[in-house]
Order: sequence, then structure tokens, then C-alpha cells
Amino acid sequence: MRIDRFLHCIRLVKSRTLAQSMIDAGHVRIDRKRVEKPSDTVRVGSVLALPLRGDIRVLKVVALPTRRGPPGEARACYEELGVDEHSAAT
Repeated sequence: MRIDRFLHCIRLVKSRTLAQSMIDAGHVRIDRKRVEKPSDTVRVGSVLALPLRGDIRVLKVVALPTRRGPPGEARACYEELGVDEHSAAT
């Protein structure tokens, strides 16, 4: 699934355009690699890092959403990791 669509479907950003601007600014990473374009692929098991609301959020993709559903459905698609957990895992 495209990274911009994934961020929109799991309700971390309000629009795909906002997700694309974060990616173009170089603020989003997948598995510690900077995302170069909004069409880069997210897979189950990928670890994402991005700044949101003044914090760096580290998320592990648990499932790929089929739509932009309610918040509970969106939260079921990722697991929040602490920065220390991500560093220890790799």
C-alpha cells in the first residue's frame, strides 16, 4: 500500500495531500530509510517513524487498512512503539 494512503487511512493525517507534503519534506521513514516519494510501499511488519504533534511517533504496521474507517478500526492496523523499543529491535 502507498505510504500516503496508509497514513490517511489510519487517521494520522487529515488528507493524503498533507501526508505527501510530510514525505516531500523528508520527515517520514520506513524501516529507518527516508521515504523518497508518496508512492513508496508499506507492508505488514514495516516500522514507520514520523513527527506528529511535536513528538516522533514510531509505529509497526500490523495490518493494511482497506478503507478510512472509524478510529478503532484504524488503530487496529498499527502498534505504537517507543523510540527505545525500535532502537533495541534493530
